[in-house]
Amino acid sequence: MKFAFHLPVNLLFGSGVVEEIGVRAAVYGKKAVIVTGRGSTKKSGLLNRVVTLLEKAGVESAVYDKVEPNPTTDAVSGCTALIKAEKAGLVIGLGGGSMMDAAKASAFMAKNDGDLMDYVYGRKVSPEALPIILVPTTCGTGSEGNGFAVVTDSRTGDKKSLRGNMIIAKLAVIDPELMKTMPRPVLASVGFDALCHAMEAYLSAASTPLTDIMALEGMRLVSENLAALYQGSGDNEAWENVTWASTLGGMVIGVAGVTAPHGIEHPPSGICNITHGRGLAALTPVITERTVAAAGAPLKYAAISRCLGGTDEKDCAASMKRFLQEIDLVTTLGEQGVQEADIDRLAENALKVSAAGIANHPVVFGIEDIKQIYRDAL
Repeated sequence: MKFAFHLPVNLLFGSGVVEEIGVRAAVYGKKAVIVTGRGSTKKSGLLNRVVTLLEKAGVESAVYDKVEPNPTTDAVSGCTALIKAEKAGLVIGLGGGSMMDAAKASAFMAKNDGDLMDYVYGRKVSPEALPIILVPTTCGTGSEGNGFAVVTDSRTGDKKSLRGNMIIAKLAVIDPELMKTMPRPVLASVGFDALCHAMEAYLSAASTPLTDIMALEGMRLVSENLAALYQGSGDNEAWENVTWASTLGGMVIGVAGVTAPHGIEHPPSGICNITHGRGLAALTPVITERTVAAAGAPLKYAAISRCLGGTDEKDCAASMKRFLQEIDLVTTLGEQGVQEADIDRLAENALKVSAAGIANHPVVFGIEDIKQIYRDAL
């Protein structure tokens, strides 16, 4: 056995811990830019609460609130300009995965020149970024637990990750109480994303004994708690469990990476701007059926099936579909606006932006396989 595991995350977890953000932030800077979305943190009162807590701790703040789902390079450019104009020394990502990823990328570009996509594709490298604090309000992406920032190139639709330890948060403030304002469809979508992170890291060719342990626990926590929360019967412990599962999922993909479901989903959400979790819901059962039929990782698919209430690899896709039914997330790409005419472009883009994830999958799909997966998911 030979493996490496390096993930320097700093997590503060528990109900009510958001109250500590002011004193914690003051360690890293006296002026912060808060990166958030257009509505949810304002409606819930969280944005004002965080601004007040920062102010009490002597930290000034400015707000960039133009980030939308599937954050673009244009949004990162706008946020970076504000950071530089305000001469901020700290960036706080407040919201879902898109807001946290935009915060990471903006903190990076505030210290670097040129085109963000040059760094995404590895044509340029830099170890520098401003200090980052992340406060997730959705239990899905796990962005608070890794060094990935997924962005979509506004010019091409390429959806790909900036990666590196320089954008791992100095502190992630993970408060399960902040998850309770999510609308039910958002909870279903992000919860399934968290499940996919754990499943894919578990299946990955780059998995390790430690990521396997963490991934199995993440799968268990989502499968045992998400449906109850979605249906309105979950308690505080269930919120803690799903929130922790999300962070675990982010941590394990930070080490083991993702596989074909994320690799093949990124083009539809980047080019067609569909909801990421719904895209995964359309594609993952199809990919599972195809992988199991090709005898890919049968023991691991059997373990995934058992986490979802099944028995072995043969009923893994069926178990997954039953789980999706419980959270009203059974869908197709066609229902989300993807058309047959998009398939060739999507497949070519998948191999451009997601080659590593596709190569990590137990069965490595070629371009014709990927095209058929898209057709089957329509």
